[in-house]
Amino acid sequence: MSLRHPTSPLWLSPWPTMREDIKQCLDRALETSSNKQLHMFFRADDVGVAGTLSGVMFETFAKHNTPLCPALVPAWLTQTRWESQLEQAGGPSPLWCWHQHGWRHKNHEPDGRNHEFGPARPAGELLSDMVRGRQRLEQFLGDQFTPVFTPPWNNISAQALELLPEAGFKALSRDQTASPEAPHNLPEFRVNVNLHTRRDADATQDRIHLLHDIEHTLRSGLCGVMLHHQRMNDNAVHFLDVLLEDLASRPPIRLVHFGHLLSPGG
Repeated sequence: MSLRHPTSPLWLSPWPTMREDIKQCLDRALETSSNKQLHMFFRADDVGVAGTLSGVMFETFAKHNTPLCPALVPAWLTQTRWESQLEQAGGPSPLWCWHQHGWRHKNHEPDGRNHEFGPARPAGELLSDMVRGRQRLEQFLGDQFTPVFTPPWNNISAQALELLPEAGFKALSRDQTASPEAPHNLPEFRVNVNLHTRRDADATQDRIHLLHDIEHTLRSGLCGVMLHHQRMNDNAVHFLDVLLEDLASRPPIRLVHFGHLLSPGG
């Protein structure tokens, strides 16, 4: 469970014009979109062990009554850890869409990109890890679990994709650039805005890029935002707080989670 958590250069210095920049970004998205209602969801990866930063994340979303999709790593979870995580989130709530983030968040590929469910593993192993992860979460969460699968690092092989419905999953969530394509019978909710694992060394330019990502994808009708709470600092938390505050005041933007998107009419 030893993941490295460097802070993106974007959040290493204050953003003096943040509030006005966010307002203008959302104004432009609404003014230029042909959709009458825009949808936005937030997915929080690498969840499973309660800590100070995960507490701040849940508090921020609860403060603004905003849904969140926490991606739980099953092998990190014990009954005690789940109870602590749920308590930190304020208890059961319709705001939270708890779903599955792989099995152990462990890379199995000898070369290339990290995959937990990649081409190096046989189908039997892939299916076994998917199912035991789902069963573990169902055991601890009961009806609070939503059968959506987020693969670690947003990577998953074609063979593993085909196994997801057999393993009991109703949808998938990956990054917008991920490939291969999901099976036709498996809805996919793609994240297209990355808040905390950004790599641009120029913070000023990265602010422009981040706001462009939000405006462009929100204007299309569905914007998915990926969070990593372990990488947040005070500046990142402040951005999230201001963004959620502004979004809450805009009825044309519907804030949703995977459960809403899976329901008839989305």
